[in-house]
Amino acid sequence: MTRPTHRAGKDRRAAGVPEETDVSDRMVKVIIAGALVVHGLGHGGALGALAWIQVSPGSNAGAWLAARSWLAPSLSSNTATTLASAFWLVSLVGFVIAAMAFWGAIFPRRIWRPVAVGAALVSTTGIVLFLGTWPAFNTLAALGVNIAVLVGVGWLRLPAEATPGT
Repeated sequence: MTRPTHRAGKDRRAAGVPEETDVSDRMVKVIIAGALVVHGLGHGGALGALAWIQVSPGSNAGAWLAARSWLAPSLSSNTATTLASAFWLVSLVGFVIAAMAFWGAIFPRRIWRPVAVGAALVSTTGIVLFLGTWPAFNTLAALGVNIAVLVGVGWLRLPAEATPGT
Protein backbone atom coordinates (compact mmCIF):
# COMPACT_ATOMS: atom_id res chain seq x y z
CA MET A 1 0.00 0.00 0.00
CA THR A 2 1.39 3.38 -0.91
CA ARG A 3 1.18 6.39 1.30
CA PRO A 4 -0.81 9.31 -0.11
CA THR A 5 1.26 12.33 -0.92
CA HIS A 6 0.21 15.83 -0.07
CA ARG A 7 0.96 18.17 -2.89
CA ALA A 8 -0.94 21.06 -1.35
CA GLY A 9 2.17 22.36 0.44
CA LYS A 10 4.34 22.13 -2.67
CA ASP A 11 1.65 23.70 -4.85
CA ARG A 12 1.21 26.57 -2.39
CA ARG A 13 4.93 27.29 -2.27
CA ALA A 14 5.13 27.18 -6.05
CA ALA A 15 2.25 29.65 -6.21
CA GLY A 16 4.07 32.04 -3.85
CA VAL A 17 1.72 31.48 -0.89
CA PRO A 18 3.55 32.36 2.36
CA GLU A 19 4.88 29.49 4.44
CA GLU A 20 2.91 30.58 7.50
CA THR A 21 0.43 27.82 6.81
CA ASP A 22 3.07 25.18 7.61
CA VAL A 23 2.49 23.31 10.85
CA SER A 24 5.93 24.25 12.16
CA ASP A 25 5.22 27.97 11.87
CA ARG A 26 1.87 27.55 13.58
CA MET A 27 3.46 25.46 16.30
CA VAL A 28 6.14 28.09 16.93
CA LYS A 29 3.43 30.72 17.14
CA VAL A 30 1.35 28.68 19.60
CA ILE A 31 4.37 27.83 21.77
CA ILE A 32 5.65 31.41 21.97
CA ALA A 33 2.26 33.02 22.56
CA GLY A 34 1.37 30.26 25.02
CA ALA A 35 4.60 30.62 26.98
CA LEU A 36 4.18 34.39 27.20
CA VAL A 37 0.56 34.23 28.35
CA VAL A 38 1.18 31.39 30.84
CA HIS A 39 4.19 33.23 32.28
CA GLY A 40 2.14 36.40 32.52
CA LEU A 41 -0.74 34.61 34.25
CA GLY A 42 1.78 32.97 36.58
CA HIS A 43 2.43 36.41 38.01
CA GLY A 44 -1.25 36.36 38.96
CA GLY A 45 -0.38 33.48 41.31
CA ALA A 46 2.05 35.75 43.14
CA LEU A 47 -0.64 38.44 43.33
CA GLY A 48 -3.08 35.88 44.72
CA ALA A 49 -0.56 34.72 47.31
CA LEU A 50 0.12 38.30 48.38
CA ALA A 51 -3.61 38.97 48.67
CA TRP A 52 -4.18 35.78 50.68
CA ILE A 53 -1.33 36.57 53.07
CA GLN A 54 -2.58 40.14 53.46
CA VAL A 55 -6.19 39.19 54.32
CA SER A 56 -5.31 36.06 56.33
CA PRO A 57 -2.11 36.84 58.21
CA GLY A 58 -0.69 33.84 60.00
CA SER A 59 -2.58 31.35 57.85
CA ASN A 60 -0.73 28.62 55.98
CA ALA A 61 0.28 29.91 52.54
CA GLY A 62 2.62 27.03 51.77
CA ALA A 63 6.08 28.25 50.82
CA TRP A 64 4.79 31.76 50.08
CA LEU A 65 5.86 34.44 52.54
CA ALA A 66 4.70 37.99 53.13
CA ALA A 67 6.45 40.42 50.81
CA ARG A 68 9.73 41.78 52.13
CA SER A 69 12.72 43.19 50.34
CA TRP A 70 16.27 42.36 51.29
CA LEU A 71 17.30 45.67 49.71
CA ALA A 72 14.91 47.73 51.83
CA PRO A 73 14.19 45.67 54.95
CA SER A 74 12.71 48.68 56.75
CA LEU A 75 9.70 48.77 54.38
CA SER A 76 6.45 48.10 56.21
CA SER A 77 4.58 44.94 55.24
CA ASN A 78 1.86 46.99 53.52
CA THR A 79 4.38 49.03 51.52
CA ALA A 80 6.35 45.92 50.52
CA THR A 81 3.13 44.17 49.47
CA THR A 82 1.99 47.17 47.44
CA LEU A 83 5.39 47.45 45.74
CA ALA A 84 5.61 43.71 45.00
CA SER A 85 2.02 43.73 43.73
CA ALA A 86 2.87 46.54 41.33
CA PHE A 87 5.78 44.54 39.90
CA TRP A 88 3.63 41.42 39.44
CA LEU A 89 0.68 43.32 37.98
CA VAL A 90 2.85 45.14 35.43
CA SER A 91 4.55 41.85 34.54
CA LEU A 92 1.23 40.02 34.19
CA VAL A 93 -0.26 42.69 31.93
CA GLY A 94 2.97 43.07 29.94
CA PHE A 95 3.37 39.38 29.16
CA VAL A 96 -0.31 38.96 28.25
CA ILE A 97 -0.15 42.00 25.93
CA ALA A 98 3.08 40.65 24.38
CA ALA A 99 1.38 37.29 23.74
CA MET A 100 -1.66 38.94 22.19
CA ALA A 101 0.52 41.17 20.01
CA PHE A 102 2.64 38.22 18.92
CA TRP A 103 -0.56 36.42 17.95
CA GLY A 104 -1.83 39.55 16.20
CA ALA A 105 -4.86 39.92 18.46
CA ILE A 106 -5.98 43.43 19.47
CA PHE A 107 -2.44 44.86 19.61
CA PRO A 108 -0.12 45.48 16.63
CA ARG A 109 2.40 42.69 16.07
CA ARG A 110 5.31 45.09 15.96
CA ILE A 111 5.07 45.80 19.72
CA TRP A 112 5.41 42.24 20.99
CA ARG A 113 9.23 42.23 21.29
CA PRO A 114 9.69 45.46 23.25
CA VAL A 115 6.69 44.67 25.47
CA ALA A 116 7.95 41.13 26.19
CA VAL A 117 11.45 42.41 26.98
CA GLY A 118 10.06 45.19 29.18
CA ALA A 119 7.84 42.74 31.08
CA ALA A 120 10.82 40.41 31.57
CA LEU A 121 12.90 43.30 32.94
CA VAL A 122 10.13 44.33 35.35
CA SER A 123 9.59 40.72 36.46
CA THR A 124 13.32 40.11 36.95
CA THR A 125 13.70 43.34 38.94
CA GLY A 126 10.78 42.34 41.17
CA ILE A 127 12.21 38.87 41.70
CA VAL A 128 15.61 40.28 42.64
CA LEU A 129 14.13 42.91 44.99
CA PHE A 130 11.95 40.34 46.78
CA LEU A 131 14.33 37.37 46.57
CA GLY A 132 13.58 34.76 49.23
CA THR A 133 9.90 35.66 49.51
CA TRP A 134 8.61 33.19 46.93
CA PRO A 135 9.06 29.42 46.68
CA ALA A 136 12.39 28.43 45.10
CA PHE A 137 10.80 26.53 42.18
CA ASN A 138 8.57 29.48 41.24
CA THR A 139 11.48 31.89 41.50
CA LEU A 140 13.81 29.76 39.37
CA ALA A 141 11.13 29.00 36.77
CA ALA A 142 10.19 32.67 36.45
CA LEU A 143 13.84 33.72 36.19
CA GLY A 144 14.40 31.03 33.55
CA VAL A 145 11.56 32.32 31.39
CA ASN A 146 12.65 35.93 31.92
CA ILE A 147 16.22 35.10 30.88
CA ALA A 148 14.93 33.18 27.84
CA VAL A 149 12.90 36.24 26.81
CA LEU A 150 15.75 38.69 27.44
CA VAL A 151 18.36 36.61 25.61
CA GLY A 152 16.21 34.94 22.97
CA VAL A 153 13.81 37.73 22.10
CA GLY A 154 15.79 40.81 23.12
CA TRP A 155 19.33 39.90 22.16
CA LEU A 156 19.20 37.08 19.60
CA ARG A 157 15.95 38.36 18.04
CA LEU A 158 14.33 34.91 18.08
CA PRO A 159 12.17 33.72 16.48
CA ALA A 160 13.40 34.75 13.05
CA GLU A 161 11.63 37.73 11.57
CA ALA A 162 10.15 35.49 8.87
CA THR A 163 8.11 33.59 11.47
CA PRO A 164 4.49 34.77 11.48
CA GLY A 165 3.73 37.08 14.37
CA THR A 166 7.29 38.37 14.76
